[in-house]
Amino acid sequence: MLTRLRRPAPPAAERPRWATRLLDVCLWAALSIPLTAAFDGVPEDRVWTAATGIPLLAAAVAVRRRWPLVALAVPVALALATSRNLFTFEYTAALAVLAYLAGVRVERARASLWFFAGVAAVVLPLCVVLVHNMWPWFTAVLTLLFNIVLPWLLGRYRRQYAALVRTGWQLAERMEHEQQAVADRTRLRERARIAGDMHDSLGHELALLALRAGALEVDPRLAPDQRAAVGELRAAAGAATEHLRDIIGVLRTDDRAEPSRLPADDSVEALVERARASGLDVSLWRAGAPPGAGEEAMPVMGARAVYRVVQEGLTNATKHAPGAPVEVRLTGEGRRLDVTVTNAPPPPGTAPSAALASGGNGLVGLDERVRLAGGELRAGPTPEGGFEVAARLPTTGRAPVRGPGDSSRWSVSQRELASARLQVRRRLVQTVAVPAALFTGLLLLMGVFALISPSWSVLDRGTYEQLRVGDGRTAVEARLPFFSLDVPPDGTPAPPPGRTCRYYGYRAYTDDTAYELCFADGRLASKGVVHRRDRPAP
Repeated sequence: MLTRLRRPAPPAAERPRWATRLLDVCLWAALSIPLTAAFDGVPEDRVWTAATGIPLLAAAVAVRRRWPLVALAVPVALALATSRNLFTFEYTAALAVLAYLAGVRVERARASLWFFAGVAAVVLPLCVVLVHNMWPWFTAVLTLLFNIVLPWLLGRYRRQYAALVRTGWQLAERMEHEQQAVADRTRLRERARIAGDMHDSLGHELALLALRAGALEVDPRLAPDQRAAVGELRAAAGAATEHLRDIIGVLRTDDRAEPSRLPADDSVEALVERARASGLDVSLWRAGAPPGAGEEAMPVMGARAVYRVVQEGLTNATKHAPGAPVEVRLTGEGRRLDVTVTNAPPPPGTAPSAALASGGNGLVGLDERVRLAGGELRAGPTPEGGFEVAARLPTTGRAPVRGPGDSSRWSVSQRELASARLQVRRRLVQTVAVPAALFTGLLLLMGVFALISPSWSVLDRGTYEQLRVGDGRTAVEARLPFFSLDVPPDGTPAPPPGRTCRYYGYRAYTDDTAYELCFADGRLASKGVVHRRDRPAP
């Protein structure tokens, strides 16, 4: 019994433009709320950064659908302009939301991964050159992982879940088509049985009619013109019997070869030329036999199977990989001919044509034709991401026909199951292993830097005593260690307004005492030694 699947109601029509704009305005307003806090009690440079960030966030929200990574780059740049460690209260929400939307929108992960790597690479020289410390870079990378990459992975999960749901309904729809096909085949078989009964009964009646007409034709009691008319009736009954056998015989469900529907002079070369003339990038390669010799020397069923393999391969490439190059190979070796049709992955940005939707039965019928010709068929994706249809057919005699269940080719469901498992493994690596590996590597790098950096930020006492208040900042920095301490000792007072202070180690691996050098207006404004409050002076 045929059961009809219930699929959910079709999605609503595309959202009106005014609703889309209203949603963008609401999103922009929500992302701009944290920036308004920058206008109260913060340094003037952050106020100007926030004032510039509000219209830039509006632009990012406007382009988030078409260029999601460009939209994400806007809050990243604003956060870096505000703080070198990428961690700011103003842009935390914008980074997370736009990263999530980028994960939903971007189809391929490679571009996003390159973007994240580029951000980490750009922050490194900013921290080293401007701050003279590596710890802000470690903070920036941690912020990148947890505030950007993690929401992006959540967006990727949502996109992949939606894709799996669509695939599930496509499979359900295909199953419904297959159920319908089974019902159609059942009806056709029943019609064939009825046709057979008609052939047997009507053929018998027509045979009896011809027999009786023949008896009347030789009856001497009839006039000559009457016997001639009866003879014409007998001939018409015989012709009707032959026509009935020819018409109803094609409905028989045996394994006899069907009449060829291909032109007698058609060939693989002509098929490839027609495909090339229609715009398909297809090439034909032969090896082991001169052009045409392989098919001409083969049995009729084998030659037709060769033609159908090439035809089906070109049809699949046109449907599922528009714009991709296709290669047709015919290789003759001994008593067999190998036919291979391989298409490359579709170019980025292309999609299968909706007008050429496949029912999934072409390869099934092709496998049956190749089987009846004594050959074997295999079809499936290539490691490069394309698709390949290949057959091996005998060129001489008739090879034993394998049964329908002897095919080594994977079924459609098996191929889709293998593909789904591979995608699950890749997603698991992307969502768990890659961030975990990056976090572990970052922790190891931080540990190594924590061990060796104290010796790189120690200021020699003699050099400190030679520094004079009022010296130019460039001259002073030329005599200082390249790296400075990331934080001063606990309890150190905040620098006076208008001054920026840097701290250097008093001695290696000691965090209770440090040298303090404060600059203002491009000169050394003050210097001194600061101590942790709970420790006495050395």
